[in-house]
This record gives sequence, structure tokens and C-alpha cells, in this order.
Amino acid sequence: MTHPILWTVILGGIGVLNTIYLSYHAIRKTYVKCLFFPEESCRKVQESKYSKTMGIPNGFLGFGMYALIFVLALLYHYGAVATFVPALALIFIGFLFSLYFLYLQAFVIKAYCTWCVLSAIDFTLLFLLVFLPTLLR
Repeated sequence: MTHPILWTVILGGIGVLNTIYLSYHAIRKTYVKCLFFPEESCRKVQESKYSKTMGIPNGFLGFGMYALIFVLALLYHYGAVATFVPALALIFIGFLFSLYFLYLQAFVIKAYCTWCVLSAIDFTLLFLLVFLPTLLR
């Protein structure tokens, strides 16, 4: 497995696990464990109107994006799809959304969720991994 594809699979897998955790708590209507931030910080983010997009919990949407990135990277590696462009598009869109959600946490909600920040870091790493080499040429 080539270096960027391997890391895309690993980071996609981390994102899948993260969003499974978020989705589980959205389904159960329970609070996530808030690491590195006060408990009320994660609760404030979870209870905000920005925790859903068009009525769908963000964890569900994130799971779909990460799962597709993970699967598309594997399919590309094994030659089942000829291009990596769909995965690149999802990574770019996910990165933009993660920036938007970080903005909301910092300036609108004024609270941070560990798992949302982890997702933003994950999408940032994915973005840098696949786009930085192209931008540096």
C-alpha cells in the first residue's frame, strides 16, 4: 500500500471510530466523555442547534464521509476503482466542514467538544496528506 493511501485508510478508520462514538451517544441521547475540556463544554456543543445538519446528527454525517473515504481508499489501492478523485472530493468537503464547525465552537458556541476537535484534526491531516504534495509542486 502506498504511503498516502495507507495513511488515508488509517485516518479514515480513526474517523469512523470517532463518529461511531458520537453517533452512539446521539442515538442514546447521552453525553460524550469530555477529555481535555470541561464536561460542560462538550455538553454545550452537543446541546447546541449546530449539533445537527438538516436535522441529522453531525456524527451520522461524519460517519458516512469517513466510511466512504476509508472504502474508496481501499478500493483504489486494490484497483477496483480507477481514480482517487471521489475520495479527494470527500476529504476536501470534510475539511471545509471541520473548519466551519471549529469556527462555530470557537466564536458562536464558545465551547469545544473533544471528539469534534479530534475530527477536525483528522480531516486536517487527511487534507494535508493528499493536497499538500500537489500544492508544493
